[in-house]
Amino acid sequence: MPTAIITGASRGLGLALARALADRGWNLVLDARGGDALQKVAEELSATTEVVAVTGDVADDGHRAALVEAAQALGGPDLLVNNASLLGPSPQPRLADYPLDVFEAVYRVNVTAPLALIQRALPLLAQSPQGGVLNVTSDAGVEGYEGWGGYGSSKAALEQLSKVLAAEHPELKVWWVDPGDMNTQMQQEAFPDEDVSDRPPPEDSVPGLLRLLDDNLPSGRYQARPSGDGAA
Repeated sequence: MPTAIITGASRGLGLALARALADRGWNLVLDARGGDALQKVAEELSATTEVVAVTGDVADDGHRAALVEAAQALGGPDLLVNNASLLGPSPQPRLADYPLDVFEAVYRVNVTAPLALIQRALPLLAQSPQGGVLNVTSDAGVEGYEGWGGYGSSKAALEQLSKVLAAEHPELKVWWVDPGDMNTQMQQEAFPDEDVSDRPPPEDSVPGLLRLLDDNLPSGRYQARPSGDGAA
């Protein structure tokens, strides 16, 4: 069975996608910074498929190496899902007041870590007949929302990185996907004074991600909950 690496898999969209792929029989290598939460996910999904949980920070190169090695031991990887993200301060500051050390940390997690994981996994992904990279992005990477200069610009960088990667590696599928607003912990942290319970659950965005695999869609930018054909 195919093997997927999913970062940020202990909650939110990462967890929802992991559950969906487990139901399809995919082997999973899951990452999160919170060991207890990740272990609970691994225990849940291991009843369905083979799961390796690797606790750590994607900004750490040793941790990234462990993820790829675990996937290789399962016969993969066939899919790399860069879902882990760092929001930055809450509430989001204006760029004029943004702490530069935090700004650099956001870029390490949201831009540098995905590229570093791609670099490590690329030789193995190239050996898979269905090798693909799925980078989770945001409309904040396209629109200029006030107060979103740190997170939004990091997602814009991830989008451009994805676009160049697709051009350089036409043999791979490279998708960068805006999942839409979701009722998640990160969404609540982004809007600390609002009730985000009216946002759709992350499970609502999963069918749009699975469609990329099922329909073998070409590399490109997509919306997980689209109007129209889903291309953006």
